[in-house]
Amino acid sequence: MSANSQPVPVTAAEPSWWRSAVIYQIYPRSFADGNGDGIGDLAGIRSRLPYLVDLGVDAIWISPFYPSPQADAGYDVADYRDIDPVFGTLPEFSDLVAECHRANVRVIVDLVPNHTSDQHAWFQAALAAGPGSPERARYLFREGRGANGELPPNNWVSNFGGPAWTRVPDGQWYLHLFAPQQPDLDWTNPEVVAEFHDILRFWMKLGVDGFRIDVAHGLAKDADLADLPGGAEGHLLTPANTNDHPHWDRDEIHEVYRGWSAVVDEFGGDRVFCAEAYVPNPQRFADYVRPDELHTAFNFDFLQATWDAADYRRVIDETMANLRAVGAPATWVLSNHDVVRHPTRFGGGQLGLDRARAGTLLMFALPGGAYVYQGEELGLPEVLDIPAQWRQDPIFFRSGGERLGRDGCRVPLPWSDTQAPYGFGPAGTPWLPQPPVFGELSVQAQTGDPASTLEFYRRALRIRRERPELGDGPMQWLDAPDGMLVLARGQFRCAINFTDEPLPLPQSCAGATLLLSSSAAAGQQPGRLGGNTAAWFLAG
Repeated sequence: MSANSQPVPVTAAEPSWWRSAVIYQIYPRSFADGNGDGIGDLAGIRSRLPYLVDLGVDAIWISPFYPSPQADAGYDVADYRDIDPVFGTLPEFSDLVAECHRANVRVIVDLVPNHTSDQHAWFQAALAAGPGSPERARYLFREGRGANGELPPNNWVSNFGGPAWTRVPDGQWYLHLFAPQQPDLDWTNPEVVAEFHDILRFWMKLGVDGFRIDVAHGLAKDADLADLPGGAEGHLLTPANTNDHPHWDRDEIHEVYRGWSAVVDEFGGDRVFCAEAYVPNPQRFADYVRPDELHTAFNFDFLQATWDAADYRRVIDETMANLRAVGAPATWVLSNHDVVRHPTRFGGGQLGLDRARAGTLLMFALPGGAYVYQGEELGLPEVLDIPAQWRQDPIFFRSGGERLGRDGCRVPLPWSDTQAPYGFGPAGTPWLPQPPVFGELSVQAQTGDPASTLEFYRRALRIRRERPELGDGPMQWLDAPDGMLVLARGQFRCAINFTDEPLPLPQSCAGATLLLSSSAAAGQQPGRLGGNTAAWFLAG
């Protein structure tokens, strides 16, 4: 199939599939290597599609695959309408979409609208054109402060560390809220707005089912580029400063997304936006998913919650209440390519894995959709001991090694075998080193083992598909001992014990049929639920 061929539609399903979907995030350079160069690619994804179908996911989200110098692992886009040769070609992408659709798996692609690469044709034209030109007006170029413009225009700092401004030879400065190789676009410029409308149309014509929006809360900036109150510490978005932060979560951003919503409506169907919106104010978070804007947004409060029953209940209640007010579903997530993998965050070792599996059952039981980050179904830990010479994350280098960065959650997946590259590709050395423990955590090693995390995920997703109560819809909390949460969805029950000790199951679970437990040892004490364990029940 060529890039100009008609896309294969997904099998007809209920409207708004995304309200209940389980979406699997693929970090393409680390998922599967199809050609043996040590870097994952589209051919690798295609070869592992049967695995994803067997796992039971509804859609895949593919992190950036666009032409890029890779200063920030592809989030520095040089061309929004093509595929980087290291990953494949546009015809290969079209074939992948068609094959996914035949398997009833939808495809979401990553869109990076806050900034481009400094190698993008627009930015190169801006450098060549000089101050005051229409080319520079696409970005945020400004004169510096100080007697000779030698100081940055304001005190903003990069999210990766260091200043957020870089000076060019003619004396002007340009804004980059991330790496210097990622200049921020000016979203007050109509040309920028029109360009991204066209980019959306380009990928929808190729059949994609939606877009994950990178840094969705960052596009709008204060017109005067006002200083951050409190200096460098002020770049953090907190509930107290959400209303007037100079470059995060500004009201003007919503006009952008209303325009995007209108573009998507041109194509009909049931396509979806999912926003990466770090917004700590729950009410302002819900503004992104109002009926005329985006559809879903990652729930980072859930990801960041402490391992505590009261904290999880608070996050869930606030999320559900605010999203219910705008008619949007919740979107739950425990890990992604930017954070420490949750078995490690939850304590590491067996304790961390126990909590991770329990948290997964809670996530899959909640109303709405859920995202699974590649490898979490294998129980992969964060790889913390990557040698400095192998590291690639700009966070590591811009912090002088004080911050390890995100490489540890991006290590290539183990598929088989007992030695590196563990089936990641036919040959070659993976772009990041894999630890020896990956041999026992590979797909091959876990398949068929009823105690494995992989088989646990497969069973959980199968039950989730089979139970009509699950996915989007109502839920209620039931009485439970301190340290435990129990939710009901019709006859379905999910109980999770956040403590280290067994707790008595409440009456609402008495006599119920056990559907699945996060721990093989959960049933050793009748009428009690083990510590750091979750279980699904069906009431009689």
